[in-house]
Amino acid sequence: MIFHEFIIYDKLMKYNELTSTIKAPLFSRNDLAFSAYKVHDYQLSLWVKKGYLIRLKNGLYAFRREMEKLRAEQIAFLLCQPSYLSLESALAWYGFIPEIVYAFTSVTSRITRTFENPFGRFIYRHVKSELLWGYVEMKVEHGPYLLAEPEKALLDYFYLNMGRINNEDDFKSIRLNPEEMKKTLDRKKFFKYLEAFGVKKMEKLARQCLP
Repeated sequence: MIFHEFIIYDKLMKYNELTSTIKAPLFSRNDLAFSAYKVHDYQLSLWVKKGYLIRLKNGLYAFRREMEKLRAEQIAFLLCQPSYLSLESALAWYGFIPEIVYAFTSVTSRITRTFENPFGRFIYRHVKSELLWGYVEMKVEHGPYLLAEPEKALLDYFYLNMGRINNEDDFKSIRLNPEEMKKTLDRKKFFKYLEAFGVKKMEKLARQCLP
């Protein structure tokens, strides 16, 4: 009996085949797993070098020609999950601080880390998984992202910066806008969330925002 050995050769994907396969502005390595074509890492690196693709992080890419269709907030959500925008980014969003924020700040139950790519600088700070709540889904084209509620954004900030807020001058240096906080914060929700943190030092800081 003669056995015939069949060797299957994977067809290498060309860039135009990538663009016809992937319809979204960005994609992950996993999105290519079930493609009829084989894509090697060196091909992706070459397309990045040629300016066709943007590497957002290892395994996550965006088409440069589609860059304007994406928002950095969406990128922040995709770079590290689970996570949601909070801290300085959310405080600026709600008008609680006057500064222009030059990085996108999020909290995550994963390790503290930072990513940089053409969309900006993305900082993720660790909190325990029990504190990963208090956010809303923001729906935009090509996918949603998560944003802390105003009450949670402020409490996240206090929780992660307690070590450097030790006196009145430290508190004033945050430059919080009391008028915006008074208009926006839900007092009942704010103190309910504060209680869930269970951190005594945060109570004094919280009452300076809503006396």
